[in-house]
Amino acid sequence: MEFHDRLHRELGAMQSAERYRTIPSVAGRSGRHITIGSESLLNLSSNDYLGLGDDAMLRSRWLEETGADLPPMSSCSSRLLTGNHPLADALEVELSTLYGGRSALLFNSGYHANTGILPAFAGRHDLVLSDRLNHASIIDGLKISDASWKRYRHLDYDHLEALLDEGTKSRRQCFIISESIFSMDGDLVDLGRLVELKKRYGAILILDEAHAVGTLGPRGLGLAEAEGLSEEIDIIVGTFGKAFASTGAYAIMGPLLREYLVNTARPFIFTTAIPPVMLSWSLWTLRRQTRMQEERERLQALASRLRTSLQAQGFSVPGESHIVPVYAGPNSRAVAMAAVLRQRGFLALPVRPPTVPENTARIRISLRATLCWDDVSGIPGALREVV
Repeated sequence: MEFHDRLHRELGAMQSAERYRTIPSVAGRSGRHITIGSESLLNLSSNDYLGLGDDAMLRSRWLEETGADLPPMSSCSSRLLTGNHPLADALEVELSTLYGGRSALLFNSGYHANTGILPAFAGRHDLVLSDRLNHASIIDGLKISDASWKRYRHLDYDHLEALLDEGTKSRRQCFIISESIFSMDGDLVDLGRLVELKKRYGAILILDEAHAVGTLGPRGLGLAEAEGLSEEIDIIVGTFGKAFASTGAYAIMGPLLREYLVNTARPFIFTTAIPPVMLSWSLWTLRRQTRMQEERERLQALASRLRTSLQAQGFSVPGESHIVPVYAGPNSRAVAMAAVLRQRGFLALPVRPPTVPENTARIRISLRATLCWDDVSGIPGALREVV
């Protein structure tokens, strides 16, 4: 009884602090809209940045092409046993070609990649330096690893350099890990500065492009491609679960690093492989999105216009990407802002601690290339009424 009483108390404390969460009753998705219960709402909380996930015509074309040869629905085994499939090899070859011949390795999710790569490479004699606002999957990878680790202040490269200068004197190897687009703030890393520091101190640089692939770069390969720095990054992590509208993730690296991960990355070794039917869809959407530069440009232009409009209403809106966070501060205000938006037909969910630091609760607006200004123009005025 003591155990259950404690759980009741902790859940009650979450409710009092406006941090309690429930699973929404999603009845369906149709294009830009989502139905929750009986409400049809404009979906501004999806990571389907290019709109591929809700493109019924695209799914029909994929099904027509696969026809009666629809791949199996499950791999039933790890890739190292009997779960490998020609489609997994084909998808890795496609990724390798896109990234200039570098090696590719599939993971079942971005979470699997980030909790597998760091523990495989970084041991007790090493030091990992992570941006303070990196995603929870990276933090969990740090905790699983035997390496020492420190978090440098968000986008503070002088702080990172000081930690590198100290770490290289006492550690076998230093690693730097960062997101390229930060998922909760929508701001971009200074990738050129990271590459400069990596070279100066002989560090290994890992870049998580989860929110950048599909949305940046001439072929949708992320910030590293957009800035011409892909070859300078030791390991690039991308995901199929967001702009590519599928499931799974991948890592791009040199052949030696790939070989090492195949033999040491526990989430790769001990997991049933991605179902072949999803590999087929991933290959389809990956090829499709490389030709969607017009959509990428439209997405970034819409985000810039919305951000400018919100700032004109007095809101603190950081970032420079398709992720537009509107700072609220206290949890209660973020919840109130989300409620007003929902009354106006918008689904933009509040983000609260522990996802973000204390007193930085916010509304996180995830834009998509299928939206236009008329869809979102009412948001700044609606939020202003709450304030």
